[in-house]
Amino acid sequence: MRAAHGGVSRRGLLGSAVAVAAAAVTGALGDGTALAATASASSTGPQPTPLWREFAAQPFAHPQIPFIGRAGYRGGSDLPRPRHGFTANVLHYGAAPDNSADAAPAINRAIAAAGERGGGTVLIPEGTYRIDDIIRIGHSNVVVRGAGSGRTTLYATKNLTEIIGAYGSRYGGDKSSWSWAGGLIWLCPKARWASLTDAVKAKAWPFEGWTGNRRDEWQTLTTVAPARLGDRTITVDDARRLKRGTLVLLRLADDSAHTLLEHMAGGGAGPEAYYWDDKTKLTSYVPYEWPVRITAVHGRRVTLERPLPLDVRPEWDPRLTTLATPLTGSGVEGLTLEAIETPQSPHLLDKGYNGVAFQCAYDCWADDITVRHVDNGFGLVGASACTLRRTRVAGRGSHHPYYCREGSHDNLIEDFTIEQRTVPAPSGTQLHGINVEGLSSHNVWSRGVMEMGTFDSHRGMPFANVRTDITVNNNGRHGGDASAGPLFGARFTHWNIRVTNGRAGLMRIDGLAPYSATVGVSEVTEFDQIDVPDFIGDLHTRLEAYGSPESVRPRNLHDAQRALTERL
Repeated sequence: MRAAHGGVSRRGLLGSAVAVAAAAVTGALGDGTALAATASASSTGPQPTPLWREFAAQPFAHPQIPFIGRAGYRGGSDLPRPRHGFTANVLHYGAAPDNSADAAPAINRAIAAAGERGGGTVLIPEGTYRIDDIIRIGHSNVVVRGAGSGRTTLYATKNLTEIIGAYGSRYGGDKSSWSWAGGLIWLCPKARWASLTDAVKAKAWPFEGWTGNRRDEWQTLTTVAPARLGDRTITVDDARRLKRGTLVLLRLADDSAHTLLEHMAGGGAGPEAYYWDDKTKLTSYVPYEWPVRITAVHGRRVTLERPLPLDVRPEWDPRLTTLATPLTGSGVEGLTLEAIETPQSPHLLDKGYNGVAFQCAYDCWADDITVRHVDNGFGLVGASACTLRRTRVAGRGSHHPYYCREGSHDNLIEDFTIEQRTVPAPSGTQLHGINVEGLSSHNVWSRGVMEMGTFDSHRGMPFANVRTDITVNNNGRHGGDASAGPLFGARFTHWNIRVTNGRAGLMRIDGLAPYSATVGVSEVTEFDQIDVPDFIGDLHTRLEAYGSPESVRPRNLHDAQRALTERL
C-alpha cells in the first residue's frame, strides 16, 4: 500500500477490496447474465471488454476512463420517495387547471409556503395551467410534483426576455445569454436568483456559478495538502471550521505556466506544447471550483463524498472554501412544460422559451419531465450532484436540448429522449444536442435516445465526462469559439454508442480527445463538421469494439461502475 500525505491513502486501503469487487462486477453485463467471480476466459458466456477489467482493477485513477460511479443525487442514491410533511395543493392557492388564467402566482405562493416551513411538497393536480411568469424553486427541500408528464401541463406564454429583460454576453457581441441560461422552471437558491436577475436587469452581465456574479463571494476555510486524483481522504491545514455533512468548495487556481490546464488535459508533450495565453474565454473559467460534501473529519484528515477529480498540488493554491448557499434536496416531478409554439430563433439569439434550469443546485433532481417547443431544454449551470431521470425534449426543435456548463460536475442524466423535431429547422438556427463545456467534469449521460442532435462540446475543455448506452441520429453540430480552448480534456469516454446515420462528428473521439476511450461505437465516417485534435503528438487514446456496440460488456458503463462502487 502507498503512503500518502501523512497516512495511508483510501486508494491503498481499498486495493484488495477493489480486486475482489471487480471480479464480481465483471458479471454485470446488462443482459441479465451474472458471471461468477471465478469466471475464466474460456467461459461460454459474454465476457467483459479488456478495458473494463483494466478499469475495475484501478477505478479511481484510470488514465482514460473517469470514475463516475457516484454521479448524481446523493452519490448515486435512488431518488427520494414521496414523504410526509407539509403539502400545498396549488388549487388551494388559486391556480386554475383549465388554462384560463395565469397560475404562476398561485404556484409560486405554494412553493414559498413550503419553503418557509423548511420544505414540503407542492402538488399540481391533473390539468393545464397557464403560466405567464417563471416557476421559481428557491428553497431547499421543496418538491414540485405534478400528476405525471402526461397529465399535468404548465403552458408558458412568455419568454425570459419578456419576463426579466434582454441578457447579453459577458464576452461581448450581440448574443443572447438566454441561449444557454435560465429556465421557465428555475431551481436556484432565492438569494442567488435575485442577484443574478438584478445583474441582468442592470446589464452587468454576471458569472453564473458557485461564487457570485464576480466570483468573489467565498472565504477560505482551510488550505489543502498535496493529494492525488482519486483520493477520497485529504489532509488540511486546519479542520476547525469543517464538519461532517458540510458542503464545501475545492478551489484550484492555475499558475502562470498553466500547469492546471495541462493536467486537466492529461499532461505530457501535447498539452505542454499547447498555447494557452490567448484562450481568454477558457482562462476566465479558472479557478476550477468543485463542490463536495464532507463525510468525515478526524483530526486534520477529511473524507469527501467523492474521489478527487484532479491532483491537488501546491502551485495551484488549493483551498477548501465557502460557496454561495446552494439549493439542496429540491426536485420537480411529473409534469410537462409546454411553451407557446414560436419559430426557433436564429443561432445565439434565443429569447428564452427555456425549460428547466438547475443553478447553484446540489443533490436536486427532475423526474418524469417533458419540455415542448422550447429554445433550450434542461440546463445545468453551476450545478452538481443532480439527477435528471426520465426527461424528454419534444416539439418544434431546440438549440440546446441539454446543456451543462459553468463548472457543473457529477451530474447524472439517465433515461432521456430527444424527439425528432415536429417542424423543419428555420434557416440560420443551430441544433446541438447533449452539451458539456466550461471545465465541467464527471457528468454522465446514460440510456438515451436521440432522434436528432449530437454529443456537443462547446470547447472550454470539459474533462472526465461519460456518454454511455445511447442511440443517436447524429445530425447536429457542436459550438464554441477559439478563445474557449480545447474541445476535450482528458478521460472522456464514449461507451456503447449506436449511431444510426453513420456520421462520425464527436462520436468516435480517439483522434480528438486526449487520454480518452471510445468503446463500442458504431462504424462512422466523417462528413459535414470535421474537427482536428487540439493537441499534437500521441493522444494516448483507447479504441475497443469499434463498429460493434452490441458486443460490449458491460453494456452500460455507469451501471457497471455503480455496481462496483456498491461492492467496495
